[in-house]
Amino acid sequence: MTTPPPAATDTPPATPRAAASLVVVRDAAVGIEVLLLRRAERGDFNSGAWVFPGGLLDDRDRDAHRHAAGLDDAQASARLGLPRGGLDYWIAAVRECFEEAGLLYARVPGQRGLVTLRGDEARRVAAWRTPMHRGERTLAQLCAATGWELALDELVYFSHWLTPPAQRKRFDTRFFVAAAPPVQVAAHDETEVVEQRWLRPADALAQADTLKLITPQRKTLEALARFDRVEALLAWARQPREIALTMPMIGRGRDGVRPVTPDEPAYAELARVDPQCRGHYSYEIEPGRAVRLSARIVRVTADNGSVMTGPGTNTYLVGGGPDNAWAVIDPGPDDPEHVQAVLAAAPGPIRWIFVTHTHLDHSPATAALKAASGATVYGRRAAHREWQDAGFAPDVELAGGERFALHADCTLRAIHTPGHASNHLCYLLEQEKLLFTGDHVMQQSTVVINPPDGDMAAYLASLRALLAEDLEWLAPGHGFLMDRPKRAIEAIVAHRLRREAKVVDALRALGPAAADALLPRVYDDVPPRLHGVALRSLKAHLLKLAHDGTAIERDGHWALAPAS
Repeated sequence: MTTPPPAATDTPPATPRAAASLVVVRDAAVGIEVLLLRRAERGDFNSGAWVFPGGLLDDRDRDAHRHAAGLDDAQASARLGLPRGGLDYWIAAVRECFEEAGLLYARVPGQRGLVTLRGDEARRVAAWRTPMHRGERTLAQLCAATGWELALDELVYFSHWLTPPAQRKRFDTRFFVAAAPPVQVAAHDETEVVEQRWLRPADALAQADTLKLITPQRKTLEALARFDRVEALLAWARQPREIALTMPMIGRGRDGVRPVTPDEPAYAELARVDPQCRGHYSYEIEPGRAVRLSARIVRVTADNGSVMTGPGTNTYLVGGGPDNAWAVIDPGPDDPEHVQAVLAAAPGPIRWIFVTHTHLDHSPATAALKAASGATVYGRRAAHREWQDAGFAPDVELAGGERFALHADCTLRAIHTPGHASNHLCYLLEQEKLLFTGDHVMQQSTVVINPPDGDMAAYLASLRALLAEDLEWLAPGHGFLMDRPKRAIEAIVAHRLRREAKVVDALRALGPAAADALLPRVYDDVPPRLHGVALRSLKAHLLKLAHDGTAIERDGHWALAPAS
């Protein structure tokens, strides 16, 4: 079954409404605690949710600009990337926190600390909360009546969230974080919110089955949980950093239909194939299910998931056009069910088969697929037979650089990318600037470099060569589509160089030593159950260092080369 494209609709997405939310934190004996409020039941999505104080901006928030301290509109707007009006978000966050939780970020002009709100003063100020909530009074009027100024410099811009377009109500929300006023006592308003709790972020997340936490709150709690003290959290939040807009996508899977955030593997693919968030696509790789990735691309994943293959090996169908002819990239393992799934998923006749390399999860199905389709097979034979598909016999041996016009608007270019395997090829779909990477780049994992066919120096050189290509997407042999190819490739190079530095450090500390003795030190961040696989890449690093003149090997023992 092929995943359908999103259904057409005449209903435009709802216009997002500007909102602000304030994450109030405090130090406690158990670590950082955060103030959470439970929304009243209103019959909407947020009913009963545990949230941070916050709500919509009000046009009258700008009346409080003249009472703002520590920040002006130009500075606030620059921080939020807006031409103007940025200060309204800080003011709205202060107002909403006061209305809903009774905490007021204000100070007496010329004084450093926040107002304390004790005794009669607390009662007089608290009387403003309900009229402000009803729109009968404003924050500017409160400041004028008390002579206080808004301590906006206490609030630190934290994150930016946008509701997905498929939702009936959408909010464009700026989140801020601030230390709780040291003397004031939080008191929920019993109108908008009906309960409050101070919780450690980790404890709140652990209660996710009983606390209704919507996605921005959950991800914010995960970020807060990394810190033990408020001072450290605020220091991190204040440092210069890019705050990107986060809009969850919507996917389906074993947990039902749910939001998918940018830290999840499926996010970029969902944003590409289902930008309106209709939930037609899965946040999981589903073996045997054909997924339409574009007018030119269909993916079918083999049911061979493992430590080495991740969720399974991807087979891609590429083509279409007037003749509706298709190419297969990487037929996959020797699995008759997978071959049948690929044949069933092909929208038209299969005329070409392209193989990235001949490891046993990528090419063995070539023979069966060729027999069923009569397609011409393209690829390379490996220089060494170990771990290879010995039966692979391409009709056309590729050197790299060849271009194949599958139709007038669909061109594949072969790129020789040795390293993971001597015969490894990537294929660039020029019209989409999308590179089918085989095992050259994998999602959420680094590839094994297994000498003698695997070569670490060649792998790094191939990666660096790809940085010169004009790429927008990667289609890996394992996992979902990946955006930001340059960043992904640079991250792999940096990771390999960090690992190489650890090998040099281990040689300096332990050498001369056998590779087995170096392994626990070099791969101390890898579970011991994977050390057998890691040993292959360690040997590839050692051989590269020897080629570079940095290491030498005698009788199976490695050491740093003498300084010249």
